[in-house]
Amino acid sequence: MTNGSMTPSSARKDAHPITADRQLQARADLAADDDQDFEDARRGFIGTIEDATITNAQGKVVWSQKAYAFLDDEAAPLTVNASLWRLSRLNREHGLFKVCDRIYQVRGFDLANITFIEGDHGLIIIDPLTFEEPARAALDLYRKHFGPRPVVAVMYSHSHKDHYGGVKGVVSEEEVAAGRVQIIAPEGFMEEVLSESVLAGVPMVRRAEFQFGHPLEPGVRSHVDSGLGKAMGRGSSGVIPPTHSICKTGERMRIDGVEIVFQLTPGTEAPVEMNFYFPGLRALNMAENACHTLHNLCPLRGAKVRDARAWARYLDESVDLYAGLVDVCLAQHHWPTWGTERVIGFLSEQRDLYQYLHDQTLRLMSHGLTPREISEQLLMPSELGRRWHTRGYYGAVVHNVQAIYAFYMGPYDGNPANLNPLPPAQAGAKYIEYIGGADAALARAQADFDRGEFRWVAQIMNQLVFADPSNTAARSLCADAFEQLGYQTESATWRNSYLLAARELREGLGARRSGGPIAGAAMVAQMPMPLFFDHLAMRVVPDKVAGRSMRFDWVMEDEADAFKLTLRHGALTHRPGSHGEAADAVIRTTRAGLRKAVRRDVGFRAAIEQGEIRVDKNAPLVAEFLEGLDVFDPLFNVAEP
Repeated sequence: MTNGSMTPSSARKDAHPITADRQLQARADLAADDDQDFEDARRGFIGTIEDATITNAQGKVVWSQKAYAFLDDEAAPLTVNASLWRLSRLNREHGLFKVCDRIYQVRGFDLANITFIEGDHGLIIIDPLTFEEPARAALDLYRKHFGPRPVVAVMYSHSHKDHYGGVKGVVSEEEVAAGRVQIIAPEGFMEEVLSESVLAGVPMVRRAEFQFGHPLEPGVRSHVDSGLGKAMGRGSSGVIPPTHSICKTGERMRIDGVEIVFQLTPGTEAPVEMNFYFPGLRALNMAENACHTLHNLCPLRGAKVRDARAWARYLDESVDLYAGLVDVCLAQHHWPTWGTERVIGFLSEQRDLYQYLHDQTLRLMSHGLTPREISEQLLMPSELGRRWHTRGYYGAVVHNVQAIYAFYMGPYDGNPANLNPLPPAQAGAKYIEYIGGADAALARAQADFDRGEFRWVAQIMNQLVFADPSNTAARSLCADAFEQLGYQTESATWRNSYLLAARELREGLGARRSGGPIAGAAMVAQMPMPLFFDHLAMRVVPDKVAGRSMRFDWVMEDEADAFKLTLRHGALTHRPGSHGEAADAVIRTTRAGLRKAVRRDVGFRAAIEQGEIRVDKNAPLVAEFLEGLDVFDPLFNVAEP
């Protein structure tokens, strides 16, 4: 049974009989006669491109809905939760849609929406998607129907890549530099963009594979949706820094004849975020603060934990500011809501959702319950839980409870047994030893699997996999349990995580593995130097600098900035200024030189040799330090040690 020569089957399995029973019950519980969301998702349709298929300059497909044609079937298969199937079909709608006078959206070309507002002469664009190619295709689609209006402004609603990464597909840096296009964002936008992309970039990208299911092909036993939209595509991405920052709620701008009122909502769905009200159009854009799902208070990919209380309060502020003044509410995911009363109801229910989760988590926490205990007990009020837009397609009550607990209390649950537990591989070995060995664990887990106890089977087989990753029987059974959990869950992100873990246990990572630096040239080009030095600091390998002290001056010649770097006790610190004569070396470069130095095909040593980086005295010491910085494998193991 534990023969390491066994090869786990890579074939996806059918729904287990118990899973099938649960799926049929989930179907029966749905309000089948409620088609309002489908009416709203299709309202105002103007046109699209076939299968929403988009190619790059080399003719390679970077985005397509063609492979999701199976979602045209109304009835959910037994391998997909019926509620999630419904949302997946809604997110299959794609193309150009009229929202109201002057406002249009392209939906289904990316995880997010791109919004076009017609000015008197040009276009204002909100959130130009993740990649340039879909953003360009969306703009081309608009222009096909309404003519070649020039882009006069781009507004970023917040600091997540699916809302700014495609900006160079709709405007050029030259147009912005010449003053022909404004870039507008909430205050602190660039700092948050770069912080998230660089400092925690590697683990966040890897974990995002599980959240969004990037490596999973579309199919009824695989990827069906991502909760906020169909999927994240591929392509070229970058960012153009804002030319104007919004600093307070109530700030007004008139752009090309369109009046816009801004509402800042920091610490909600993103550290910096803002909503947009168009008084002349009676339209409210809620960015990503109110979509047709329960959102994440901490996404599975990882992020700074969000404040549920602040989120609820800003939604309440939106209701207070705009109640009775709005005929349509749209967002940068999903579809709009029309009608003054429906808008107020939608925003009020979204507010109540986060307020309830916050308050009830704190109440149960105050009774001494741990995050896991709270998440098992906390149920949504029936009248709120029945609403489609409050269901956990992207976020989940269980995970949000844990985020609220961590926001106030940190990750420790108060039980001293959890102060310093054994790491997973060591703990796994002890668990299996106590059970009576691998064979006994497998036999008992298989019996539990047959009874439909998939949560427990995944948990105990995970212990065996970490104790002995070569045990193919354990890998297979753990994968089977993950798979059934994925089939059953309403959450798209949980489904993706379960199914990708199952695949990696069955197939391994193989040829997908590759190493590389954590920051790309495109980001370094925009990175403030203090953040760049923070990036260097987290790459210091203590063993390579043990017992050594170094002092460097770093001069950015094209920016007239100088910084002093100190390495002591394995810690790299930095401050503006100079060490003067005490400096071991002076490093001189430009932004262009730095961009070349971080390229995978160049590197710091080559940049020094080519003169892109110049070093006054001790050049070998500088090269040794920079080339000794850690390099990370972006495909580290997750479901096994």
